[in-house]
Amino acid sequence: MADGVRADVALAARGLARSRTEGAALVRAGAVLLDGAVVRRPSQAVPDGARLELADAGPRYVSRAAHKLVSALEAFPVPVTGRRALDAGASTGGFTQVLLERGAAQVAAVDVGHDQLAPRIREDPRVLVREGLNVRELAAEDVGGPVDLVVSDLSFISLRLVLGPLAAVCRPGADLLLMVKPQFEVGRAALPRTGVVTDPQARADAVAGVAAAALEGGLEVAGLARSGLPGQDGNVEFFLHLRARADGAGPGEAPVGDADPAARAADLVAAADVDWS
Repeated sequence: MADGVRADVALAARGLARSRTEGAALVRAGAVLLDGAVVRRPSQAVPDGARLELADAGPRYVSRAAHKLVSALEAFPVPVTGRRALDAGASTGGFTQVLLERGAAQVAAVDVGHDQLAPRIREDPRVLVREGLNVRELAAEDVGGPVDLVVSDLSFISLRLVLGPLAAVCRPGADLLLMVKPQFEVGRAALPRTGVVTDPQARADAVAGVAAAALEGGLEVAGLARSGLPGQDGNVEFFLHLRARADGAGPGEAPVGDADPAARAADLVAAADVDWS
Protein backbone atom coordinates (compact mmCIF):
# COMPACT_ATOMS: atom_id res chain seq x y z
CA MET A 1 0.00 0.00 0.00
CA ALA A 2 1.21 3.54 -0.73
CA ASP A 3 2.45 5.72 2.10
CA GLY A 4 -0.34 6.88 4.37
CA VAL A 5 -3.12 5.52 6.54
CA ARG A 6 -6.11 3.55 5.27
CA ALA A 7 -9.12 5.77 4.53
CA ASP A 8 -11.41 3.97 6.99
CA VAL A 9 -8.79 4.29 9.74
CA ALA A 10 -8.14 7.94 8.89
CA LEU A 11 -11.85 8.79 9.02
CA ALA A 12 -12.11 7.43 12.56
CA ALA A 13 -8.83 9.06 13.65
CA ARG A 14 -9.94 12.46 12.36
CA GLY A 15 -13.38 12.23 13.98
CA LEU A 16 -15.29 11.99 10.70
CA ALA A 17 -16.60 8.52 11.60
CA ARG A 18 -17.36 6.90 14.95
CA SER A 19 -15.37 3.81 14.07
CA ARG A 20 -13.36 2.19 11.30
CA THR A 21 -16.46 0.17 10.41
CA GLU A 22 -18.54 3.31 9.91
CA GLY A 23 -15.66 4.82 7.97
CA ALA A 24 -15.68 1.86 5.58
CA ALA A 25 -19.46 2.16 5.17
CA LEU A 26 -19.13 5.86 4.33
CA VAL A 27 -16.50 5.06 1.70
CA ARG A 28 -18.66 2.35 0.10
CA ALA A 29 -21.54 4.81 0.02
CA GLY A 30 -19.41 7.24 -2.00
CA ALA A 31 -19.59 9.82 0.78
CA VAL A 32 -15.86 10.46 1.31
CA LEU A 33 -13.57 12.84 -0.58
CA LEU A 34 -9.77 12.86 -0.61
CA ASP A 35 -8.43 16.17 -1.91
CA GLY A 36 -11.74 16.61 -3.72
CA ALA A 37 -11.86 13.14 -5.35
CA VAL A 38 -14.21 10.35 -4.28
CA VAL A 39 -12.50 7.62 -2.26
CA ARG A 40 -13.29 4.26 -3.87
CA ARG A 41 -11.92 1.75 -1.35
CA PRO A 42 -11.69 1.69 2.46
CA SER A 43 -8.05 0.60 2.03
CA GLN A 44 -7.13 3.60 -0.12
CA ALA A 45 -4.13 5.39 1.38
CA VAL A 46 -4.57 8.87 2.85
CA PRO A 47 -1.20 10.69 2.94
CA ASP A 48 -0.32 12.91 5.86
CA GLY A 49 -1.63 16.42 5.26
CA ALA A 50 -4.18 15.35 2.63
CA ARG A 51 -7.68 16.85 2.88
CA LEU A 52 -10.18 14.19 3.92
CA GLU A 53 -13.84 15.20 4.15
CA LEU A 54 -17.37 13.95 3.78
CA ALA A 55 -18.94 14.60 0.41
CA ASP A 56 -22.23 15.57 2.00
CA ALA A 57 -22.75 17.12 5.39
CA GLY A 58 -26.23 15.58 5.38
CA PRO A 59 -27.45 12.58 7.34
CA ARG A 60 -25.03 10.74 9.62
CA TYR A 61 -26.56 7.36 10.24
CA VAL A 62 -26.75 5.70 13.64
CA SER A 63 -25.57 2.39 12.15
CA ARG A 64 -23.80 1.14 9.05
CA ALA A 65 -26.91 -0.96 8.32
CA ALA A 66 -28.67 2.23 7.24
CA HIS A 67 -26.56 2.25 4.08
CA LYS A 68 -27.92 -1.21 3.25
CA LEU A 69 -31.50 0.03 3.26
CA VAL A 70 -30.48 3.06 1.21
CA SER A 71 -29.12 0.69 -1.43
CA ALA A 72 -32.39 -1.30 -1.40
CA LEU A 73 -34.50 1.82 -1.81
CA GLU A 74 -32.31 2.79 -4.74
CA ALA A 75 -32.81 -0.65 -6.29
CA PHE A 76 -36.59 -0.82 -5.82
CA PRO A 77 -39.18 1.94 -6.53
CA VAL A 78 -40.82 1.62 -3.12
CA PRO A 79 -42.62 4.74 -1.83
CA VAL A 80 -41.94 5.81 1.76
CA THR A 81 -43.47 9.28 2.16
CA GLY A 82 -46.64 9.33 4.25
CA ARG A 83 -46.66 5.60 4.95
CA ARG A 84 -46.85 3.72 8.26
CA ALA A 85 -43.86 1.42 8.48
CA LEU A 86 -42.55 -1.45 10.58
CA ASP A 87 -38.83 -1.88 11.22
CA ALA A 88 -38.41 -5.49 12.34
CA GLY A 89 -35.14 -5.94 14.21
CA ALA A 90 -34.60 -2.21 14.66
CA SER A 91 -31.50 -2.47 16.88
CA THR A 92 -29.92 1.02 17.03
CA GLY A 93 -32.39 2.35 14.46
CA GLY A 94 -30.48 2.71 11.19
CA PHE A 95 -33.36 1.46 9.04
CA THR A 96 -35.84 3.55 11.03
CA GLN A 97 -33.69 6.65 10.51
CA VAL A 98 -33.64 6.14 6.73
CA LEU A 99 -37.43 5.78 6.65
CA LEU A 100 -37.94 8.91 8.74
CA GLU A 101 -35.62 10.92 6.52
CA ARG A 102 -37.62 9.78 3.50
CA GLY A 103 -40.89 10.98 4.96
CA ALA A 104 -42.49 8.02 6.71
CA ALA A 105 -45.51 9.11 8.73
CA GLN A 106 -44.70 6.68 11.54
CA VAL A 107 -42.27 3.83 12.13
CA ALA A 108 -42.88 1.05 14.63
CA ALA A 109 -39.38 0.06 15.74
CA VAL A 110 -39.56 -3.55 16.97
CA ASP A 111 -36.72 -5.46 18.57
CA VAL A 112 -36.45 -8.41 20.93
CA GLY A 113 -33.76 -6.52 22.86
CA HIS A 114 -33.96 -3.45 25.07
CA ASP A 115 -32.32 -0.02 25.16
CA GLN A 116 -30.57 -0.30 21.79
CA LEU A 117 -32.26 2.51 19.87
CA ALA A 118 -30.09 5.60 19.48
CA PRO A 119 -31.52 8.46 21.59
CA ARG A 120 -32.26 10.72 18.61
CA ILE A 121 -34.30 7.93 17.01
CA ARG A 122 -36.10 6.99 20.23
CA GLU A 123 -37.05 10.61 20.90
CA ASP A 124 -38.53 11.24 17.45
CA PRO A 125 -42.32 11.57 17.89
CA ARG A 126 -42.89 9.54 14.74
CA VAL A 127 -41.23 6.47 16.25
CA LEU A 128 -43.33 3.89 18.08
CA VAL A 129 -40.85 1.96 20.22
CA ARG A 130 -41.67 -1.70 20.79
CA GLU A 131 -38.90 -3.41 22.75
CA GLY A 132 -38.73 -6.94 24.08
CA LEU A 133 -41.02 -8.14 21.31
CA ASN A 134 -40.25 -11.31 19.35
CA VAL A 135 -41.16 -10.87 15.68
CA ARG A 136 -42.38 -14.48 15.59
CA GLU A 137 -45.19 -13.44 17.95
CA LEU A 138 -45.97 -10.13 16.27
CA ALA A 139 -49.57 -8.98 15.77
CA ALA A 140 -50.99 -5.79 14.27
CA GLU A 141 -52.15 -4.53 17.65
CA ASP A 142 -48.52 -4.66 18.87
CA VAL A 143 -47.56 -1.94 16.41
CA GLY A 144 -50.62 0.29 16.50
CA GLY A 145 -52.41 -1.33 13.59
CA PRO A 146 -51.64 -2.43 10.02
CA VAL A 147 -48.67 -0.98 8.13
CA ASP A 148 -47.95 -0.01 4.52
CA LEU A 149 -44.26 -0.87 4.53
CA VAL A 150 -42.08 -3.45 6.30
CA VAL A 151 -38.30 -3.45 6.46
CA SER A 152 -36.25 -6.01 8.34
CA ASP A 153 -32.70 -6.65 9.49
CA LEU A 154 -32.97 -9.82 11.57
CA SER A 155 -30.18 -12.07 12.82
CA PHE A 156 -29.97 -15.58 14.26
CA ILE A 157 -33.30 -16.56 12.75
CA SER A 158 -34.51 -17.67 9.33
CA LEU A 159 -36.82 -15.23 7.60
CA ARG A 160 -39.00 -18.21 6.73
CA LEU A 161 -40.08 -18.32 10.38
CA VAL A 162 -41.30 -14.72 10.47
CA LEU A 163 -42.87 -14.19 7.05
CA GLY A 164 -46.32 -15.11 8.39
CA PRO A 165 -46.33 -12.58 11.25
CA LEU A 166 -44.83 -9.86 9.04
CA ALA A 167 -47.44 -10.44 6.33
CA ALA A 168 -50.20 -10.44 8.93
CA VAL A 169 -49.51 -6.83 9.95
CA CYS A 170 -49.60 -5.57 6.34
CA ARG A 171 -52.35 -3.68 4.59
CA PRO A 172 -53.31 -4.96 1.11
CA GLY A 173 -50.65 -3.91 -1.37
CA ALA A 174 -48.05 -3.19 1.32
CA ASP A 175 -44.36 -3.45 0.39
CA LEU A 176 -41.82 -5.53 2.27
CA LEU A 177 -38.07 -5.01 1.93
CA LEU A 178 -36.51 -7.92 3.77
CA MET A 179 -32.78 -8.51 4.10
CA VAL A 180 -31.90 -12.15 3.47
CA LYS A 181 -28.79 -13.33 5.31
CA PRO A 182 -27.68 -16.69 3.88
CA GLN A 183 -25.75 -17.55 7.04
CA PHE A 184 -29.07 -17.85 8.88
CA GLU A 185 -30.85 -19.68 6.06
CA VAL A 186 -28.53 -22.52 5.04
CA GLY A 187 -28.76 -24.39 8.33
CA ARG A 188 -25.99 -25.31 10.76
CA ALA A 189 -24.89 -28.41 8.88
CA ALA A 190 -24.18 -26.39 5.73
CA LEU A 191 -22.65 -23.37 7.45
CA PRO A 192 -18.82 -23.26 7.27
CA ARG A 193 -16.90 -23.08 10.52
CA THR A 194 -16.06 -19.46 9.70
CA GLY A 195 -19.76 -18.55 9.75
CA VAL A 196 -19.38 -17.03 6.27
CA VAL A 197 -21.27 -18.49 3.31
CA THR A 198 -18.91 -18.31 0.34
CA ASP A 199 -20.56 -20.74 -2.08
CA PRO A 200 -22.53 -18.76 -4.70
CA GLN A 201 -25.01 -21.61 -5.18
CA ALA A 202 -25.63 -21.82 -1.43
CA ARG A 203 -26.36 -18.10 -1.39
CA ALA A 204 -28.78 -18.40 -4.29
CA ASP A 205 -30.49 -21.40 -2.70
CA ALA A 206 -30.90 -19.50 0.57
CA VAL A 207 -32.65 -16.62 -1.18
CA ALA A 208 -34.78 -19.03 -3.22
CA GLY A 209 -35.89 -20.74 -0.01
CA VAL A 210 -37.12 -17.47 1.47
CA ALA A 211 -38.81 -16.50 -1.80
CA ALA A 212 -40.60 -19.86 -1.94
CA ALA A 213 -41.84 -19.45 1.63
CA ALA A 214 -43.11 -15.96 0.75
CA LEU A 215 -45.01 -17.31 -2.25
CA GLU A 216 -46.48 -20.12 -0.16
CA GLY A 217 -47.68 -17.50 2.33
CA GLY A 218 -49.57 -15.55 -0.31
CA LEU A 219 -47.00 -12.81 -0.84
CA GLU A 220 -45.81 -11.69 -4.26
CA VAL A 221 -42.10 -11.49 -5.13
CA ALA A 222 -41.49 -8.12 -6.79
CA GLY A 223 -37.71 -7.95 -6.91
CA LEU A 224 -34.31 -9.14 -5.73
CA ALA A 225 -31.06 -7.23 -5.25
CA ARG A 226 -27.72 -7.67 -3.57
CA SER A 227 -27.17 -5.47 -0.53
CA GLY A 228 -24.92 -2.49 -1.10
CA LEU A 229 -22.78 -3.50 1.91
CA PRO A 230 -21.74 -6.91 3.22
CA GLY A 231 -22.44 -8.02 6.77
CA GLN A 232 -20.00 -7.20 9.55
CA ASP A 233 -18.19 -10.53 9.13
CA GLY A 234 -18.09 -10.39 5.34
CA ASN A 235 -21.24 -12.35 4.57
CA VAL A 236 -22.92 -11.27 1.34
CA GLU A 237 -26.56 -10.31 1.94
CA PHE A 238 -29.54 -9.71 -0.31
CA PHE A 239 -32.85 -7.84 -0.29
CA LEU A 240 -36.14 -9.35 -1.37
CA HIS A 241 -38.87 -6.94 -2.37
CA LEU A 242 -42.16 -8.64 -1.51
CA ARG A 243 -45.67 -7.29 -1.78
CA ALA A 244 -48.87 -8.14 0.09
CA ARG A 245 -51.63 -9.07 -2.30
CA ALA A 246 -53.86 -6.17 -3.29
CA ASP A 247 -56.90 -8.44 -3.02
CA GLY A 248 -56.31 -8.71 0.72
CA ALA A 249 -55.40 -12.40 0.71
CA GLY A 250 -54.07 -13.26 4.14
CA PRO A 251 -51.00 -15.20 5.23
CA GLY A 252 -51.19 -18.87 4.47
CA GLU A 253 -53.51 -18.43 1.49
CA ALA A 254 -52.29 -19.99 -1.73
CA PRO A 255 -50.61 -17.72 -4.27
CA VAL A 256 -52.30 -16.85 -7.52
CA GLY A 257 -51.78 -19.58 -10.13
CA ASP A 258 -51.05 -23.24 -9.62
CA ALA A 259 -47.29 -23.27 -10.24
CA ASP A 260 -45.19 -24.86 -7.51
CA PRO A 261 -43.84 -22.06 -5.24
CA ALA A 262 -40.39 -23.67 -4.93
CA ALA A 263 -40.10 -23.95 -8.71
CA ARG A 264 -41.31 -20.38 -9.22
CA ALA A 265 -38.84 -19.10 -6.64
CA ALA A 266 -35.98 -21.01 -8.26
CA ASP A 267 -36.91 -19.51 -11.63
CA LEU A 268 -37.04 -16.00 -10.17
CA VAL A 269 -33.62 -16.39 -8.59
CA ALA A 270 -32.12 -17.89 -11.74
CA ALA A 271 -33.45 -15.04 -13.85
CA ALA A 272 -32.35 -12.28 -11.48
CA ASP A 273 -29.49 -10.01 -12.53
CA VAL A 274 -27.60 -10.57 -9.28
CA ASP A 275 -23.94 -11.26 -8.58
CA TRP A 276 -23.93 -14.34 -6.32
CA SER A 277 -20.13 -14.54 -6.04
